[in-house]
Amino acid sequence: MYTEIAESKLNQLKESGQYREFVTINRLRTKYPMALVDNQGDHPVVVWCSNDYLGMSQHPVVIEAMHKAIELYGAGSGGSRNIGGSHHYYAELEASLAQWHGKEAALVFPTGYGSNDATLQCLARVFPDSIIFSDALNHASIINGIVSSKTEKAVFRHNDVQHLEELLAAQPADRPKIIVFESVYSMDGDIAPIREIVRLAKKYKALTFLDEVHAIGMYGPRGAGIAAQLGVADSIDFIQGTMAKGIGIIGGYITGSAPLIDSVRSFASGFIFTTSLPPAVVAACYASVEHLKRSDAERSALHAKTGLLRNALAEAGIPVMESSETHILPVLVGEAKKCKLAARRLLEKHHVYLQPINSPTVPVGTERFRVNVTPNHTEEHIYELVNALTEVFEYFDIKTLALKA
Repeated sequence: MYTEIAESKLNQLKESGQYREFVTINRLRTKYPMALVDNQGDHPVVVWCSNDYLGMSQHPVVIEAMHKAIELYGAGSGGSRNIGGSHHYYAELEASLAQWHGKEAALVFPTGYGSNDATLQCLARVFPDSIIFSDALNHASIINGIVSSKTEKAVFRHNDVQHLEELLAAQPADRPKIIVFESVYSMDGDIAPIREIVRLAKKYKALTFLDEVHAIGMYGPRGAGIAAQLGVADSIDFIQGTMAKGIGIIGGYITGSAPLIDSVRSFASGFIFTTSLPPAVVAACYASVEHLKRSDAERSALHAKTGLLRNALAEAGIPVMESSETHILPVLVGEAKKCKLAARRLLEKHHVYLQPINSPTVPVGTERFRVNVTPNHTEEHIYELVNALTEVFEYFDIKTLALKA
């Protein structure tokens, strides 16, 4: 019976075009964004949808740090930080992250998903009778953390500060309030009204939790994020980030005041009972963060090439969705099955790797390609991509209309 139920649900996914399939992509060191599909070396493909926004996974400084740590300490961490111990790379990385964001302390998790999920569940327990105000387009990790906490929640319309204030004003003045939002939204490429949200948080005495995962390394002084760029990072209680995107490796983190961070370290089961990152991974993260603090070269190249690609797409009649104001360039397709077929043709005919973004990641009818250029892409790569998209959109009769957010 259980197998039949599972198969029925899977068949529904397949029929709707929402069934997810893996493509075996083996990225090539020193040749990124080139990769091999299924290790077939005769036709390398160009990767256009990686979150390795700055190409730091391939940087010599990062690779060297990882090799050195493996030689010194081996491959694994030995368990959770409470049981297996907390190797010295952790102290270096957490101090570096806290300093990056101008905070007293930081705490590293194995993933960015885990840092959101565990922290939000924990805060609901640390602050009894709290209510969480969550942006309607927050990431699944945020949603899961809130739902799992079983605390009361209020969802405000995406980036709508007037709606947020209405919800805040409806609550008792002395009730603990937590506002959770992102700086850069990963599917639309837009930026939150951070200053206005901070103003409301102060007015209604709410704690703020800002997810900066798609901004870390790319924006702000020394790549510290959008809040730092706007000069309001010191007004945010928690700044959450990841080492899996701009930093190029894996892991998540939170930064904030020493008491707030220590409360999560001490009470969050999602931190206490999970295996820690191996020394080699933490060493590589530290090397990447320290490099990005000093170097503007990677983010400058990213923004320059993003502008070039955005203009080239527009000239070809393939406009980026109007919501985008960052390095994330969503291109609307608008139909799940067609999006998957277009992705397959891009890969097989044009050697371009773009994953279809379908429901439930985005609403039905807004299926899209989420295009990300990196400093490693060349101008030739950019124009080849535009030509490939043009051919494929014509082949499948995909309307080249931008979608307003």
